[in-house]
Amino acid sequence: MTAAPAPVAIATSAPAVAQTPATAPVAITFPIRIKAGLDTPLTNSDGTIWLADQGFTEGDTVARPDLEIANTTEPDIYRSERYSMTSFNWPLPNGKYIVKLHFCETYEGITGPGMRVFSFNVEGHEFKDLDLYVKAGPLRAYIETVPVEITDGKLNITFTPNVENPQINGIEIFPSP
Repeated sequence: MTAAPAPVAIATSAPAVAQTPATAPVAITFPIRIKAGLDTPLTNSDGTIWLADQGFTEGDTVARPDLEIANTTEPDIYRSERYSMTSFNWPLPNGKYIVKLHFCETYEGITGPGMRVFSFNVEGHEFKDLDLYVKAGPLRAYIETVPVEITDGKLNITFTPNVENPQINGIEIFPSP
């Protein structure tokens, strides 16, 4: 008696494969969107799905579901956040990418310039002294777009507090054209 062959899985929409020394290749579908601060995925108004909060080291999350957010057609992206995190890491095949970091100052304790200032580094691109209150104003969406090249199989972002804690609302990762 011969055993039936094992089923074969075929990935049809994964344009890239990440491989780390300790694991088998993993299919990745782009773009990758992570919604900071939520423990369930978010589907925005056009049906785009954002993965639940993941990939961060340390920090806490908070949701503020009733806030009015300006400068965006998708306010739900900015109604929850991760704060006090030290880093974000995501496995990616080596290559060039566009990373979009979504920010919005929503904490009612920040009432003026200089009350929350932090720095972050995206794959060697240093952003010093970001003050969202100055850059965009309170309750206004702000996106920082960073072109990166991955050479070690993962996207690395670090966050450093200067005054108050760093915060972020979402991260998008696109293959570079």
